Amino acid sequence: MATNIKRRNFLKNSLLAAGGIILVPNFISCSSDTDKLSFPIPSNLTEKNFEQGVASFDPTNSQVIIWTRYTTESSSVKLTWQLAKDADFKDLVRQGEVNTDASRDFTVAIEIKDLAENLKLYYRFVNVSEGTTSPVGETLTFGASTTQVKLAVASCANYASGYFNAYEAIQKSDADVVVHLGDYIYEYGENTYGSLRKPEPSGEIISIDDYRTRYRQYRSDKKLKELHQMKPFICVWDDHEVTNDTYKDGAENHQTNEGDFEIRKQVALQVYSEYLPNTTNIADNSIIYRSLQIGNLLDLIMLDTRVVGRDKQLSYADYTSASGFDAVGFQQAWLDPSRTLLGSAQKNWLKNEMAKSSSTWQIIGQQVLMGKMLIPAELLSLFGTPALQTTLAELVVIKSRLLQGDPTVTAAEKARVTTVLPYNLDAWDGYYVEREEILATFEGKKVVVLAGDTHNAWQSDLKTGAGVKD
Repeated sequence: MATNIKRRNFLKNSLLAAGGIILVPNFISCSSDTDKLSFPIPSNLTEKNFEQGVASFDPTNSQVIIWTRYTTESSSVKLTWQLAKDADFKDLVRQGEVNTDASRDFTVAIEIKDLAENLKLYYRFVNVSEGTTSPVGETLTFGASTTQVKLAVASCANYASGYFNAYEAIQKSDADVVVHLGDYIYEYGENTYGSLRKPEPSGEIISIDDYRTRYRQYRSDKKLKELHQMKPFICVWDDHEVTNDTYKDGAENHQTNEGDFEIRKQVALQVYSEYLPNTTNIADNSIIYRSLQIGNLLDLIMLDTRVVGRDKQLSYADYTSASGFDAVGFQQAWLDPSRTLLGSAQKNWLKNEMAKSSSTWQIIGQQVLMGKMLIPAELLSLFGTPALQTTLAELVVIKSRLLQGDPTVTAAEKARVTTVLPYNLDAWDGYYVEREEILATFEGKKVVVLAGDTHNAWQSDLKTGAGVKD
């Protein structure tokens, strides 16, 4: 409590410089329960200038983040924020004042700590001098005795590809919180990856203004804005918040004529922190992995399998030539124990979190499939060719006969369906050794691993290479 009082209304001014671009983390600490400051609110408020609405993030048993953005032509703006137990703000829990400006695109994120557990909460932001108010948002804290929590899991929402009907369905559901596993935005330009709606700006986003414009467009969507207003989010990024198939020092969709990748990455993560704040290291926007306790029921462990530590993805094309596929060279690279998806710091952190977790469940929220997805090796050379469908049909028949115990299946036929390779090297399948290491930490725990990225629904039983089920 004393630490929180000391930090009251303190702007975190730590700067992260990359390539001449100054990146300002987006957190402002709040007052404590003992603070009796009064901020009179006019009675004749008009709801305007909060065009991206309000949102809340990372609820736990004792804290939550509330967020908004103000539209203004001024160089800076002062907002009053209020958190209450009722929608009329008669029973106030906490309130304060905060300044914001163009350095964070006029967004505000208030991390409110030391709250009572098991609360339904309402919040708003007010510009007293202009007589304007935000919509009233709803959020919560969990209780230590929580026996049930309903998570809505979302990922891969491309504005250009369609309308956000899934967000509307979640908003109308009885989900307590939305766990967003990344690809919250897509970086592509107009008519590149979807043509139903026009993205803003029209081109691929590269600069800090580009990324901010794209987030403002997404957050102005009625269905997404209403969902944020009604339910708290817990988020991690995937690749499209930066650019397609990102790894720690590059990406498939970053070309040399688009400037320095590190600058682009840091710009993208800065804007992410402005619009999707989270309870991580506020001095370093690149650190998003964290653990949130929900009652004594579960630890929600959020990982970054994309940006902070990932080695470049393997590609079968790099091991294929006119003379065929270099299976030995591929296997050496694939089984290289030094290859990492998490990076050493995050991997050690995850092991420690798993070891110390005493909650009933451990839910891991992360980006890419952890389950194995293996396909017959002969299919790899056939993708995009007319022979694919014919060969696939043949293999399906052989596999069916094998599963039915058909004694007439020949050794050559059996080899065709049992000689397999991982299909998706961009997922955990491409980082075999590290996955084995992580699966070993699941022993004796009730673990559920969530994943997004693939634009499909999958369910897998996680097993080690030795076939041990975790």
